[in-house]
Amino acid sequence: MEYTQLGRTGLKVSRLVLGTMNFGPQTDEADSHAIMDAALDAGINFFDTANVYGWGENKGRTESIIGNWFAKGGGRREKTVIATKVYGNMDPDGATVWPNHDKLSALNIRRAVDASLKRLRTDYIDLYQFHHIDRDTPFEEIWQAIDVLVQQGKILYVGSSNFPGYKIAQANEAAARRAGTIGLVSEQCLYNLAERRAEMEVIPAARDYGLGVIPWSPLHGGLLGGIIKKEVQGGRRASGRAADTLKDPAARARIQAYEDLLDKHGLEPGEVALAWLLTRPGVTGPIVGPRTAGQLESALRAVELELSEDLLTGLDEIFPGPGPSPEAFAW
Repeated sequence: MEYTQLGRTGLKVSRLVLGTMNFGPQTDEADSHAIMDAALDAGINFFDTANVYGWGENKGRTESIIGNWFAKGGGRREKTVIATKVYGNMDPDGATVWPNHDKLSALNIRRAVDASLKRLRTDYIDLYQFHHIDRDTPFEEIWQAIDVLVQQGKILYVGSSNFPGYKIAQANEAAARRAGTIGLVSEQCLYNLAERRAEMEVIPAARDYGLGVIPWSPLHGGLLGGIIKKEVQGGRRASGRAADTLKDPAARARIQAYEDLLDKHGLEPGEVALAWLLTRPGVTGPIVGPRTAGQLESALRAVELELSEDLLTGLDEIFPGPGPSPEAFAW
């Protein structure tokens, strides 16, 4: 496994991030624990979760599964950089959102941290991430709440998720006005071969402010994992974002061209999609969310995969990025 610094911090993290969103809803606790053990054995030390994972009636379930794994001992907690998130309402889906039970008010941040610590069965969170922007809460209030938690030793670093570039700038400019506040050190955003809009504003802002970029959905909901070939062979059919995309003939043609290109090079689509992200400037590591141990093994091979210039050029031809900012939208 390769390691890198998380943004401008001294924290060393693996170039692959273990995503845990499937733990609970799709993968039972025993299999989830086995996947985390396998990830740690392979050198992955960076695990990502969120307080709302588990979803529906089981929000918080994923954090509890991780907490039970930590409780097994064996250095599991000490070896793991755990990242979780705050923003969403923790009541069951469809329930009335009680005032101050979601978003980024100082009150909800305080409550949410304590609840996550209890579920995770730990006394500190390495990376605490804002899951979404809060249009109603000023950053001065947010940073005041974070400063208290850092002083209490409950969190070490803070990151953002799904922030536009200007909010990254606003957050860190507000932090710079506060003595001793380090500000955001990472941004977790939607970024992959098929979805490159983050290159216009989000990634440039993250790089300028020293944030590590953590792409989520690196396979774009399975679209970049060889979905057409799997359908032809009678395997798993596309669903969600991938199915909607393939309804567009032009988009389907791009995915077919992508799979044909990689077939020519004798490479697996999912592994190439991950390896491509590892070549991108500013990227710390993509989040892989395996449902099975086999999927984790496939993701691990991407770290050692070297993409030729010829292949990278071919990928850019199929999935061209927006180009440099602001030229991409200014003229």
